[in-house]
Amino acid sequence: MRRIVARIAAALAALLAAGCAVVPPPAPSAADAPPRAAIAFGLFEFRGERLDTEWHLPAAEPAGLVLVQHGFARRCANLRTTMRRIAEAGAMTLCVNAEMARGAPGLADALAVAILQGLAAPDARPVPRRVVVGGHSAGAVFAARVGRALAWADGSVLAGAILFDPVAVPGFAENLEAVSDAGRRPVRAVMAAPAGCNARHNAVPALQRVAEAARAAGADAFVGVELTQGSTHVDAEGEDTEAVAVLACRQGTPTRANAETLRTLAARWAIDALRGTRDADAHPGRPSVDALLASGRATLLAHSAAP
Repeated sequence: MRRIVARIAAALAALLAAGCAVVPPPAPSAADAPPRAAIAFGLFEFRGERLDTEWHLPAAEPAGLVLVQHGFARRCANLRTTMRRIAEAGAMTLCVNAEMARGAPGLADALAVAILQGLAAPDARPVPRRVVVGGHSAGAVFAARVGRALAWADGSVLAGAILFDPVAVPGFAENLEAVSDAGRRPVRAVMAAPAGCNARHNAVPALQRVAEAARAAGADAFVGVELTQGSTHVDAEGEDTEAVAVLACRQGTPTRANAETLRTLAARWAIDALRGTRDADAHPGRPSVDALLASGRATLLAHSAAP
């Protein structure tokens, strides 16, 4: 039965690909292109199963580790370019190929323990002690659970969270609050327009709670932006998405502009979080974000302006 289902899915994907092209990757100028990060693959053992992992490794000493977890029924390959962009900014990135139903809480806790005990990358380099947890859709739920476990065990390890169009489940808001620690750690998000694939923004109230708690504490209450022009749930995947995902979300193919905006913000937010700064041009009041807002290409998430 599984073989039949797989054949049907493959046939459907081929059929859709003929009429639903995926946005091609941008062609940056050779002079402006950042140094390429090396891609590597490894394994993570969980409950007797060996799960594939994908890593992107900067050539220089990394500023820290960024978890970039794929969404429900997706694979790390669907976030490959996004992972690479963050690595090119100077962070080591990690994704685990696994079932993400309800954010895979057991796996999330196990990964947090492994990080605390000391992981090694496939090139044998030790994983940095500073970690940003991030993920897309159900992978964002996974990331929040990993972040909570790190925060509770050793808050000095956790640097913040970066979420791509998260879909909330019970406990998501509480996990985010543990990550944020009333604004002492940044929680950032890029949302798409409300639609079925992001449960019509069911994660936004949790982001609002984080912003409001941070504001009450006199801390940084900015939690991110919603892309408004042709945004889709799979903007984080960009050219690495598939026709079946595009069809399922019914929002069209991710545009190059939105994928680029998301990746630029994510890379800048990640490095800021790992360094404990707010220097990057990725916040309200800075030219890049202000231009996005002025052009109508993005809006600030509700109740999430900088203090």
